[in-house]
Amino acid sequence: RARVWSFDGEEVIDDAFFKRRIQLAVERRQLLPEAAHGEGGLRLIHGESDGLPGLIVDRYGDTLVVQLTATGPEKWRSAIVGALQRATDCARIYERSDSDVRRLEGLEPVSGWLLGEASDEALLIVENGVRIRVDIVAGHKTGFYLDQRDNRLLTRELAAGRAVLNCFCYTGAFSLQALAGGATSVLSIDSSGPALAMAMANLAANPQLDAGRAEWREADVFATLRTLRSDGRRFDLVILDPPKFAPSAAHAEGAARAYRDINVFGFRLLNPGGLLMTYSCSGGIRSELFQQIVADAAVSAGRDARILRRLSAPADHPVALHFSEGEYLKGLLCQVD
Repeated sequence: RARVWSFDGEEVIDDAFFKRRIQLAVERRQLLPEAAHGEGGLRLIHGESDGLPGLIVDRYGDTLVVQLTATGPEKWRSAIVGALQRATDCARIYERSDSDVRRLEGLEPVSGWLLGEASDEALLIVENGVRIRVDIVAGHKTGFYLDQRDNRLLTRELAAGRAVLNCFCYTGAFSLQALAGGATSVLSIDSSGPALAMAMANLAANPQLDAGRAEWREADVFATLRTLRSDGRRFDLVILDPPKFAPSAAHAEGAARAYRDINVFGFRLLNPGGLLMTYSCSGGIRSELFQQIVADAAVSAGRDARILRRLSAPADHPVALHFSEGEYLKGLLCQVD
């Protein structure tokens, strides 16, 4: 599939082109409710869906994080940085062009400050009243998973009085929202020690939350789920937000097995009437296939379940009508009998 800057054969690709496109993307975001809260994170430019294929820009307070994932934007880096500075007045711009996608186009990883410099203070955002540290240098993606913002808020709304299990918890954003929503307990599992250290620091940054209800485990998620089942542990809300198992359609078959296995565990660990929030961020797994995988997992787990809600990315991650591949994040909220 080719990357297309414009369907207008007369349109010139120059500095003015990027100034127009970037300004328009920023103006679109200003209409969103999320933009009213300057302390939060926001996706300003979402690649093809903003008419700028290969360009991702996230805003964390006064700091922009830029990802150039293709040869096209790579050649226009200076124009892009200038246009971003004019459109946002942000004092700092950091580049995180280190995704695996670049290697497919023969590009080396590039990271570093394009404008401004590092601060001694941790970069903090506030999401739905919860303070979260963001590591833009070494964290996943641009430092944080902004695409799960709405789903974290839903977790908060569902958590009251429930025992919660958060798998692949990363820096704990789902867990913090569950605590804020009144969960009786939250068990969070991740295989990364540094991610869990930041998760615990995030909890400490929110003294309004009851830390006594939180448990953190550095462990393999699949192995831990087996242990939890054999130990007789059960939960009222299970969150499965695994890493990308299928970066492309070529990996779909192996990824489908992994998604099925993890969802079987999730269903088996639910109390009667419990809720499963399960996600796939794999572009190689389409929505229809993901639903079939989850349905098969429910059957294998011996649970009757229904879909209460389909879950996706928030409005600052739009999907162009001509680019259905942009709908990479899909999720299901299921309830068992």
